[in-house]
Amino acid sequence: MTMFPADILALSEKIIREFSAAGLMVSTAESCTGGLIASALTEISGSSAVVDRGFVTYTNTAKMEMLGVHDEALARFGAVSEETARQMVHGALFRSRAAVAVAVTGIAGPGGGSPEKPVGLVHLAAKSRRGELLHRKMLYGDIGREQVRLATVATALEMLLSLK
Repeated sequence: MTMFPADILALSEKIIREFSAAGLMVSTAESCTGGLIASALTEISGSSAVVDRGFVTYTNTAKMEMLGVHDEALARFGAVSEETARQMVHGALFRSRAAVAVAVTGIAGPGGGSPEKPVGLVHLAAKSRRGELLHRKMLYGDIGREQVRLATVATALEMLLSLK
């Protein structure tokens, strides 16, 4: 029994099918989703041909050590920022054998938000080895921790598909 809604499973199936047919692999760098993007992808049979690796980097130290995020960026912009998401996706792409990577960092709640960075704010970045780089700043709102995380997974999967 899967824990993912039908829309996420459908996106995951499409990624596995299309990326497998194209001979492309993906990697993920996840903070607020804690591995849910990689988990959604690996729910699908045949995912071993597509999913190279996933990085769960919940702390700033993990972001720096595993993905090469610069401490200056974290100090200046914070963990939940466009700059950090961009550095995370770069690290996930170039520290893997993937053709495309996605990274997410955000505030799932229920606490941890501020007026500048409210609960439900998530920065996502996707990057391909061809040089394409996407960024999305999502304001999902204070809709509950699980819903923020699932909405982030769906957005991340859509971004991966758009870079195939």
